[in-house]
Amino acid sequence: MPVSPIERPVSALRQRMLEDMAMRGLRSATQRDYIRFVQSFAAFLRRPPDTATAEDIRRFQVHQHESGVQPPTINCSVSALRFFFTVTLDRPDLSRRLVLARSPRKLPDVLSVDEVGRLLEAAPGIKYKAILGTAYGAGLRVSEVASLKVDDIDSTRMLIRVEQGKGRKDRNAMLSPQLLALLRLWWTEGKRRGVMLPHGWLFPGRSAADPVSTRQINRAVHEAAEAAGIRKRVSPHTLRHSFATHLLEQDVDIRVIQVLLGHSKLDTTALYARVATKTIRSVTSPLERLASLMEGKASTG
Repeated sequence: MPVSPIERPVSALRQRMLEDMAMRGLRSATQRDYIRFVQSFAAFLRRPPDTATAEDIRRFQVHQHESGVQPPTINCSVSALRFFFTVTLDRPDLSRRLVLARSPRKLPDVLSVDEVGRLLEAAPGIKYKAILGTAYGAGLRVSEVASLKVDDIDSTRMLIRVEQGKGRKDRNAMLSPQLLALLRLWWTEGKRRGVMLPHGWLFPGRSAADPVSTRQINRAVHEAAEAAGIRKRVSPHTLRHSFATHLLEQDVDIRVIQVLLGHSKLDTTALYARVATKTIRSVTSPLERLASLMEGKASTG
């Protein structure tokens, strides 16, 4: 007779934190991450996390730094612990002891238009060609591409409906005629394979009832980059970076790009101005104007 696994009871403290997160509408993935970071803190303390002191928090963050934990991970743990102390424990005094780690802001890797074309051509099949085409053609995040439903494609208004993107915000993304044609090719092929369900996922995974995973998309991007002979570090997000940079180089207003990307702050979008090489090359250096001025003086002297 098979023995059913024994489920570990959820502690009252953990249950309270789960309820606090659910009330505030945190995503299930965020809830899992927050619980995991609090568990990591408790493991460091070797006692319940609600018994922590200000010195415990300091020791934990010193331990993270000395262990080589990267700034993004440290900052995620800060967010989790701040929620735990401020909301669940009502101890904002402890929350203020947490220090964010400074992370060097690197310029994003961007593909040229030619490289994007080669990458799409090398994609493994029409499904992934359409997936990568959507990431680039609409500037979507990989999670947003994976979560698209068939009904999110509005060919009448030439829009893509992005539901509950980053920050739990809905927005409209652009749908170009070229992307629509590519998606229709995939739709026809998907119907032939019997994987396109009515009102179902635009890009089904191994089962038609489930969406393609971000891991599958990542693997397809890496395979396509290798096949295309692209030596840059390429990920699905590289296509989003390239979308924004190429629009900026086409003189699209940066505030329009901000809306298309779903950025809350213009500062985030402004980063692309630092990698838009065509835009940089089009600017006349003041040294050139100085040289022209000096030549003019020499000719009249």
